[in-house]
Amino acid sequence: MQKNSYIRFDWAIKRLLRDKANFSVLEGLLTVLLCEEIRIEEIIKDEKAYCVWDDAQTDRIDIKAKDKKGDDIVIRIQNMRKLYYLERIRFGTPAFAEHIYQEVNKVYLVSILYFDLGKGNDYLYHGQNRFIGVHTNDELLITAKEEGAIIQKLPQEVFPEYYLIRVNEFNQVAKTPLEEWVKYLKTGIIDPDTTAPGLPEAREKLRYYDMSPEERHEYDEHVNAIMIQNDVLNTAKLEGHAEGRAEGRAEGKLEDARNLKQLGVSIDIIAQATGLSREEIGKL
Repeated sequence: MQKNSYIRFDWAIKRLLRDKANFSVLEGLLTVLLCEEIRIEEIIKDEKAYCVWDDAQTDRIDIKAKDKKGDDIVIRIQNMRKLYYLERIRFGTPAFAEHIYQEVNKVYLVSILYFDLGKGNDYLYHGQNRFIGVHTNDELLITAKEEGAIIQKLPQEVFPEYYLIRVNEFNQVAKTPLEEWVKYLKTGIIDPDTTAPGLPEAREKLRYYDMSPEERHEYDEHVNAIMIQNDVLNTAKLEGHAEGRAEGRAEGKLEDARNLKQLGVSIDIIAQATGLSREEIGKL
C-alpha cells in the first residue's frame, strides 16, 4: 500500500471518527452535504436505538449537532452494503425517532450506499415526506404540541430528511467539494490539494501508516472481507444474468416451435430448426 493511502470511510466511521478530536472530518462531510455549517456536539450512545439496526454489515453513527441557526439536530450516517435497505428504513426509522430525537428540531438520515438501489442517473438523492391533497393540491400541516401550545408544522419539519449517496453511480472528475467527498467515499482517494471541508483533516487523521501494525492487520482483513463480499455478489449477479438469458433462449425456442406448428410445419422440420425433441414439440 502506498504511503499516501488513507483509511476507508466505512472503517473510519466505526473507529477513528467517533473520537472528538476527529469530529472535524464528519463536520466537513455534513457541512458539504447539508449546505450549511454543522457543528457536532456529541456521538449518541443509545443501545435501544441500535437494537433494530443490529447488523454486522451496517456501519452507522448517530450524531447530535447544531446547525447554523444553533438549533439541535440529530444525524444518522450509515454505510450500507446489502439490498434490504428500504425495508430497514421503513422499520428502523420509527425506533430511531422514538428513542433519540424527542428534544431536537430536525433529524437527518444519511445513507452511503454501496449497491444498486433502483433506477436513477444521479449519485445523490434527497427526500422528505410530503402530503398533498389529491383534490385540493394543498399541503397538509401536522398538529404538534410544544410547551403547552398547539403548533402547526409541515411534515418535513416533523419527519426525517433522507440523503442517499449512491457511490457506485459517481463516475466523473471531482470538481466540487461534494464530488471530492463522494470520490473519497468510493475510492478512498483524497487529492493532496483539496480544500473541501473535512478532507484536509481526513488527510491528516486517516493515514493508513499512522495505524499500529495490529490495527493495519485488522483493517486489511476488513478490506479483504469487503472484496470477497463484492466478488460473491458480482458472481451471483452474473450467474443470474446467465440463467435469465438461458431461460429466455429456451422460451424463445418454445415460442418459435409453437408458431411453426400452428403454420402446419412438420414436427421433424420444427425439431431440426429449434433443437427441441419430438416429445417436447408434441406437448405444445
